[in-house]
Amino acid sequence: MYFQHAKDIWTDYPALAAGAVFVDGISPDAPVEQQLVRYGSIAQNRLAVRPESELPEIQAWRRTYARLGLKPTQYRCAAESLLRRFRKEGALPRIHPLVDLCNALSLAYAIPVAAIDASKVAQWLEVRYADGDEEYLTFSGETEHPQAGEVTFVDAVGRSHARRWTNRQSGYSAVQDTTTTALIVVEALHETAADDVAALTAALAHELGEVWSVTPKAQLLTDARPRFEF
Repeated sequence: MYFQHAKDIWTDYPALAAGAVFVDGISPDAPVEQQLVRYGSIAQNRLAVRPESELPEIQAWRRTYARLGLKPTQYRCAAESLLRRFRKEGALPRIHPLVDLCNALSLAYAIPVAAIDASKVAQWLEVRYADGDEEYLTFSGETEHPQAGEVTFVDAVGRSHARRWTNRQSGYSAVQDTTTTALIVVEALHETAADDVAALTAALAHELGEVWSVTPKAQLLTDARPRFEF
C-alpha cells in the first residue's frame, strides 16, 4: 500500500509540507494522559498570546481554502476546529487513545493531523482533486459525493476518506476500538511548514513508540519524493 499527493497538488501548492506515519499494534486501552497534558499546555500558552485565527499555520490554511472557493470561517481545517473548541471549552472530548494523541499534537503545532484506519483503505490513498463521483461516508452514515475539483483523499475503489482537504475525515475509516493499524498524515502550508512538519512527524513517531511499544514507519513527503509505502 502507499500514500501520496497527486502531482498537480504539489504544482499548485509548492509551499506544501507533508509527513506520513504508519503504525501497527494499536490498542484502545493505552494511557496517553501525560501526553495530552503536555501538548495541551503548549496549545494553551500559544492561545494565551493570540487566538487560533491569527496563528500563521491557520492563516495559511484559510488562504488555501479561500483559493479553493471555500469560505474559511464556514469550512475550517481540522486543526483550527480543534483549537477553537479547546479555547472555548478548555479540553477536547476523549475518543480513542490514538485519536486523542493526534489531536493533542495537532493542538500544540496548530497543524492538521489525520488518523486513518489503514485496514479501511483499498490498495492506496492519494490526495487529489475530486472527479465528483467519489463516495464519502459521513459519521452519521450518509453518503456524500465531493464536488468536482475539491481536494480529497481517494483510494483505489473511489472511496473518499476526507473532504475539503483537511476539513473533515470519513466515518468509514475513522479510528475505532477495533483499529490495529493506522496511517497518520500531517500537512501544512505556512512559511516554516517544512521544519514544523518534520518536528511534528518526529514527535508523533516517538510518542507512538512510547505509548504502544511499537516501531512506526515515518517519512517526510516532497514533490521529489511524494510516495510513502507502508
